[in-house]
Amino acid sequence: MTTNRTFTMIKPDAVANGHIGAILNDIINGGFKIIAMKYTQLSKEKAGEFYAVHKERGFYGELVDFMSSGPIVAAILEKDNAVEDFRKLIGATNPAEAAEGTIRQKYAKSIDANAVHGSDSDENAKIEGDFFFAADERF
Repeated sequence: MTTNRTFTMIKPDAVANGHIGAILNDIINGGFKIIAMKYTQLSKEKAGEFYAVHKERGFYGELVDFMSSGPIVAAILEKDNAVEDFRKLIGATNPAEAAEGTIRQKYAKSIDANAVHGSDSDENAKIEGDFFFAADERF
């Protein structure tokens, strides 16, 4: 079932590099409505919980360390075809392969420090949004 919501995080690298405003501007100009948003920092425990799907993969520890290294901006976004359209807006995971004008092409430094997270499915968008936001935090 296709939904009209997706989840994103502006990652610690993009926050530290001062790109919050520019990324949010790109998101809004991409036709997305922000229905929930918070500026927060993940503990190692919370980052590990969020990325538990990758626990058996070699990069898990580094990912948890990176995602708990500084503040992030978490948000639920709304638009028709939200997951697919947002994946197009952010570009390939590796910014060197990301299309011109995408968020990762403009603001990411590397495949690891790639500026933003975007849900890869409607199911994960719901799970990820629910991880960060209670029902009364969505507008």
